[in-house]
Amino acid sequence: MSEPSIKRQLLQGNEAIAHGALAAGCRFFAGYPITPASEISELLAALLPRVGGTFIQMEDEIASMGAVIGASLAGVKAMTATSGPGFSLMQENLGYACAAEVPCVVVDVMRGGPSTGLPTSPSQGDVQMARWGTHGDHPIIVLAVSTVSDCFSLTVKAFNLSEQFRVPVIILSDEIVAHTRECVQLPDQAAIRIVNRLRPSVPPDWYKPYEGDNRGIPAMAAFGEGYRHHVTGLVHDEMGFPTEKPNEILSFQQRLTQKITWGFPEIMMTKGYLLEDAEIGIIAYGSVARSAMRAVDEARQQGVRAGLLQLLTLFPFPRSMVTPVLKHCRAVLVPEMNLGQISREVQRVNQNYCTVVKHNRVDGQFITPDELLARLIKL
Repeated sequence: MSEPSIKRQLLQGNEAIAHGALAAGCRFFAGYPITPASEISELLAALLPRVGGTFIQMEDEIASMGAVIGASLAGVKAMTATSGPGFSLMQENLGYACAAEVPCVVVDVMRGGPSTGLPTSPSQGDVQMARWGTHGDHPIIVLAVSTVSDCFSLTVKAFNLSEQFRVPVIILSDEIVAHTRECVQLPDQAAIRIVNRLRPSVPPDWYKPYEGDNRGIPAMAAFGEGYRHHVTGLVHDEMGFPTEKPNEILSFQQRLTQKITWGFPEIMMTKGYLLEDAEIGIIAYGSVARSAMRAVDEARQQGVRAGLLQLLTLFPFPRSMVTPVLKHCRAVLVPEMNLGQISREVQRVNQNYCTVVKHNRVDGQFITPDELLARLIKL
């Protein structure tokens, strides 16, 4: 049997996200143009109709999120893409998707904020917003891309996780990753693992739209297939009807968390680089992880045993991967283009294992390898 063909292309990060979405089976996109995410919309506007999909430019980001929810409920894999101001507008409907367990993918290409902020400058200021932007004590999955290759593979992974666990999945990119061009090898469609939502195995009269399986994940019928499916943002029972019964409320909340907890081994992802003998570690994500890898290489040339843990999953926070680095290293540097949003998570799991040091920029400038090298040498 012949090996699957490999497509070698020169792509920017935003283009790779669009191709990853198509490869994952996305057939609906609703969005509103915004820098620095607009190329995702532009490419999908051209490509979706060619594969029988639908592209809609909406009047705003709230409506975009609503349209994505509706398309997903109708059985179509759906996504939207935006930047910080638009992501702010999406939060109410994002919470609705969390409560109604609607699988979808939301891409936030981060830029400087708050408000209109710095439209063409890089930032990582939306990290905690991605986790807690919509109200309520709810689980959510947040991934972070660093390379153009990541943009493709993690977009496919985002759709798979969304479908598997019936949750919205957020992809955090940033202006640097979005507009960096790299030569990447995209796998043949036949080589890509695709996950689809769990379908009902019972007749329509027996169907309970929010009855979880042993993992807490309900089967999902599409509207129009003959299955009754009541959808609400209110806390609801297994039939989807609003409830104020304490036992049903507790069961609902516990199940939302249970299904993500059950999926920790598959959801939590990191990449390690030269960590085996590292004395000084860097924990980084997004475009900053690119600088961090270069800084580690240069530090090694100067006799500093440095290593990098790149976070691909930001939430649920991959504590089980971070803790061994904290235990093994005598100091860990956490560089971010914000005032320390992931360093707080690192500090939270650091039980006096080592010294954790922040390195932050919020001036619209990229964190360079030279900056990080200087910090590594000093540490």
